[in-house]
Amino acid sequence: MSTTRRTVRRRMLTLLLAGIAAIITTFGFSSPAFAVSHSSASSQLRAAGIGWVSSGNCSDRNTPTCTSFEGIRQSTIDGIITFKRASGCGITITAGTETGHAGGTYSHWNGYKLDIGKSTCINNYISQAYTYMGYISGWGYQWRAPSGNLYTDEGNHWDILYYTCGC
Repeated sequence: MSTTRRTVRRRMLTLLLAGIAAIITTFGFSSPAFAVSHSSASSQLRAAGIGWVSSGNCSDRNTPTCTSFEGIRQSTIDGIITFKRASGCGITITAGTETGHAGGTYSHWNGYKLDIGKSTCINNYISQAYTYMGYISGWGYQWRAPSGNLYTDEGNHWDILYYTCGC
């Protein structure tokens, strides 16, 4: 193969890879293990018909009365969208990655958890579709989905841990 032909092929490959990178950036595609921005998460949730509330009417991650999705893992967003579709229930997120929650590796801050409001539809779906794990002292009643995700009834809301990578 001639040097000119190799140069043309390299340039074509470079342009192709640049195009793929631009598509990924433009449409917010990412690996499930990676964190996404508040804007990207909000767009995906809105498109899936999932709402959220903030007692502070804000999205600042460093304010505990806000509801933020900054730094949330793509797999967590995918998980709540899958839950909405499977359950057929209306979903309202009440907490995301904002400060004020318990710490640890699999925490709200690290993008693994969401809180959602309770409803009869959600309560019934979780109790019928998932395996009851028992009462976890200091946390609440817990169910495990076949995916491994944990749904904890914390009284006035559901705390959901999406720790499966999906990689």
